[in-house]
This record gives sequence, C-alpha cells and structure tokens, in this order.
Amino acid sequence: MGRGRTIPHVITLGELHEARERVAPVLRPTPVEVSESLSGLVRRDVLLKPEHRQRTGSFKIRGAYNFVSRLPAGGEVVAASAGNHAQGVALAAQLSGMRATVFMPTNASKPKVDATRGYGATVRLVGEFYDEAMDAAREYASEHGLVVVPPFDDPLIIAGQGTIGLELVDEAPEAGTVVVPVGGGGLISGVAAGLRLSDHPALIVGVQAEGAAAMQASLAAGHVVTLDTVSTMADGIAPHAVSPLTLEHVQNYVDTIVTVTEDELAKAMLLLLERAKAVVEPAGAAAVAALVAGKVPEGGGAAVAVVSGGNVDLHLLSRLIGA
Repeated sequence: MGRGRTIPHVITLGELHEARERVAPVLRPTPVEVSESLSGLVRRDVLLKPEHRQRTGSFKIRGAYNFVSRLPAGGEVVAASAGNHAQGVALAAQLSGMRATVFMPTNASKPKVDATRGYGATVRLVGEFYDEAMDAAREYASEHGLVVVPPFDDPLIIAGQGTIGLELVDEAPEAGTVVVPVGGGGLISGVAAGLRLSDHPALIVGVQAEGAAAMQASLAAGHVVTLDTVSTMADGIAPHAVSPLTLEHVQNYVDTIVTVTEDELAKAMLLLLERAKAVVEPAGAAAVAALVAGKVPEGGGAAVAVVSGGNVDLHLLSRLIGA
C-alpha cells in the first residue's frame, strides 16, 4: 500500500447482520434452487440465487432500503441510474415515507423508466450516458440540499447487497464457488464480505462484460481505472469506473474476475429462458454466462450463480430469440 494512501472502510460482519435485520421485512425470499439442466450442461452442480424474483426485479432494493430507511421520513432523495438502482431507490423511498427524484439516461430502457415511475419516483431523463445523469443528479441535490443515494459507492449500500452473502452461508453451505455479476462492484463487495467474514470457504468469482471491464482493469492497475468507453447490452453492469471502496473490497475478498462476450451473455439469457424458465436481463445472466463458457475455475462442490436481475427490455429479448 502506498505511503499516505487513505484506506476505504471495509464493512464488518456486524454491519452486515444489522443490514440483514433492517431489510428482511421488505424483501421477498429468494432461496437458492438447483438447476438440473444447467448442471448437466456445464458438468458441475449449479445452484441459482434468483434475485430476478426480488422486489423491483433485482437485488438493488437491498442496498437502497438499507441506506434510505435511515434518513428522516418525509424528505426527498435523489439518485441516478440506468434502471435497477432507480427502481430500488424509488421503492425504498416509498416504503420509507419519502419522495424520490431519479435521473436516468435518455436511452434507458422504457420498461425500467416506467417501472421507476410506477414506484412513485419523479424521473428526469438527462444525457446519453449514466455519468451525465449522475452529474445532473448531484447538481440537483446540491441545489436543493438533498441526499444522493449512491448505486454502489457506500458502506450501507454494500452491506445491504451483502445480505445475499449471509443468505448464501445458510442456503448453500456446500458451495465451492460463488459467481457474481460485477458492474460498479457493490454487489460482489457485499456478497464476498458476507461469505468471507462468515468463514465460508467458497471460491468467489466476479463476472464483467468484456466491453465494460472496469473492475478487471482497476485490479490490474492497482487503482481505480476509468474506461474511455463502454460497449455492452448489459446496462446493469456498465459503469465507466468502479470506486476505491469497491476496489478495496474486491482486492480483499474476491479470488478472480473474468469477462464474458456479448454472444455469451445472449446465450446465457436464452438458456435461462429455455432451461430454467427464467426471464433475465443481460447483467443478470452474466454469472451463468461465465459458467456455460467454461470461464469459472473449479472450486469443488456446487457453483452458485447469482442471477442479479430480470428487468429485461422485451425488444432486446425478442431480437435475441429471433437471431
């Protein structure tokens, strides 16, 4: 570690258990389930953690509620998101008696925009990319003295997502490998911390889209690397950069990061649809994509794939089915 470097706060087991108690009343249970068809295909036991069935269609409600529910009721929160974080914040605010204003890119999936509004949030479409939406959100929050709910760069968000790791300790004690999609790194930071701090021995593998591998680049460089461009249909795992906080967690707890191609993501989505009867978005299929492509090291025991979200654009899905 470099001289003078500020070490980010790595979450504790106590923070994870406190988050679990806080978010449990608002969650839909998502116990792991065996996929016999995928197990046969990859020739190893495969368990799915079906977070695409979670409220708002992804894991994001966990971190959002753990953060938002601590704020004074009656106020307003702000967020920026391409979709899943937007819905998580919107519902968390609704459940906490607050208003939410969410900034989304102009090219955000229409179903995700509509769903965010459906949870009661005011949606503002700004810019072509997520970064522009986030800049607008920060400016709005600064002007009005409001709190921005970060998508991944906060210990409370990470602890909320980490409740999945604690659940896996109970639901899949036999797992030899846990495979997790990686965008900004909040999900894998929390899941890995939950597993490691509970002394679960599983190999922890993160999966990024080949065209948006900011975490992999940052690990190789030893510091946060901002990508000039990102190119993937998996909008849920496509930030230009991770954060020092999530990088610190991954450096401490994650064994390896692998990447998958667009074709591998598409194949996994269709396999989940055909074999598991699961409608999953590209980011949510990333862990399965890595397993099917043979990119996940053998850890002994079953492999758990975290299926992180199911908010798929039906136009995209219809194109893939017709391809």
